[in-house]
Amino acid sequence: MVTLLLISKKNILMKSGILFLLFGLTIFVIYLYFFVGMAELVEAAGKMDPAYYLLAVLALLLSGTFYSLAWQHILGLLQIKSAFRKTFSFIWVGSFVDLVIPAESFSGELSKIYLMSKNSGEDMGKVAASVVSHRILSMVIMLFGIIVGSTFLFSGYETSQFVVNLMLFVAASTVVALFLMCYLSLKPRVTMKIAALIVRFLYFVSRGRWELTSFKLELEKALTTFHQGMRILTEKPKNLLAPLLFSAVAFLFDLSISFFVLFSLGFSVSLSVVLIVYTIVGAIQAIPLGIPGEVGITDVAMTSLYSLLGIPTGISGAATVLTRILTVWLKIFVGYVIVQWMGITILPGHDARAKTN
Repeated sequence: MVTLLLISKKNILMKSGILFLLFGLTIFVIYLYFFVGMAELVEAAGKMDPAYYLLAVLALLLSGTFYSLAWQHILGLLQIKSAFRKTFSFIWVGSFVDLVIPAESFSGELSKIYLMSKNSGEDMGKVAASVVSHRILSMVIMLFGIIVGSTFLFSGYETSQFVVNLMLFVAASTVVALFLMCYLSLKPRVTMKIAALIVRFLYFVSRGRWELTSFKLELEKALTTFHQGMRILTEKPKNLLAPLLFSAVAFLFDLSISFFVLFSLGFSVSLSVVLIVYTIVGAIQAIPLGIPGEVGITDVAMTSLYSLLGIPTGISGAATVLTRILTVWLKIFVGYVIVQWMGITILPGHDARAKTN
C-alpha cells in the first residue's frame, strides 16, 4: 500500500517535472546568451568531431553496463535472482526517475527497490540492502576521485579560492554522507528507533485518524530483512571486491565522457580539470533543489567551472551542452522508452487499470 502511494506520487511529479526541466533549460539558455555568447558557442560546437562524440556515447553506455554489473553481483551475493537485462533496465529507469522528479535525490533508489522486489519476489528490505550497499561502493569510488582531484588542486594548480572551497565542501559532505549510510546500515537498533519516531510523527500529523499498525509492521519487517542482508554482505568483505571494481570502471567511463566531449571540440584537457568539475557537479546534483536533474543550475555550474579552470567560454558552453545531452536528455529518453516497454508488467498504476478492465 505504501509503495503504491509512493509510485502514484512519482507519476504525478513526473508530469510536473517536465515543466521544471524546461524551466531549468530556459535558465541555462539565458545564461549562455548573456555570459558566454551564442556566437562563440555555435562556433565551438560547429567544430565538433562526430567520431569523438560517438565515443562519449559509447562511454555512457559502458558506464551504465558496469554500474549494472556491480549491482548484479551484489544481488547474487544476497541470492536475489534477476536476469542482467532486467538489472540493466532498472538502472536506466532509476536514472529516468531521478532526472524527472524534483527534490527527490533518492527517488531512483526507491524505484529500483520496488522494481527489483516485484521482479524477483524478494522482500523489499533485502533488495534495499543491495541498493544501499551498491550506493555505498559508488560513494567510496567517488570519494577516492575527490581525494585525487583535491590533491591535484592543492599541489600547485592555479585556481580561485571559490573552487578550492567547493572542493573542500564536496569532500566533507561526501565523508559525512558515507559515514551516516554505513552507520545506519550496521546499527539495527538505531534504525528501529528512527522508524518508531517516523510512525509517531505520522500518528501525530494524522491526529490518530490513520491506521498505522500494518504500516509499522511492514516497516519493521523490511528493516529486519535489510539488516540481515547487510550482515551477509559485511561478513565476507572480500566478496565486495568484484562490485567495487565494476563501480570503479563505471566511474572511469563516466569521467571519459567529459574527455571525449572536449576532444570532439578540439580541446585537450588534464585529468585534474575533469575530476574537479565532475565531483563538484556530482555534489550539486545530489542536492534536492527542486529542479529535476538540477537542469539549469548544474549546467551553469559546469560551464562556469570549466571557464574558471582555464577553458575558453565558448568551448566551456559547448562542452556542457554536449555533455548534458548525453547525461540528462539521452538518459531521460532511454529511461522513458524502457518504462513504456515494461508497460503493465512493471508499473503499478498500469496494473491497477488492467485489473479494472
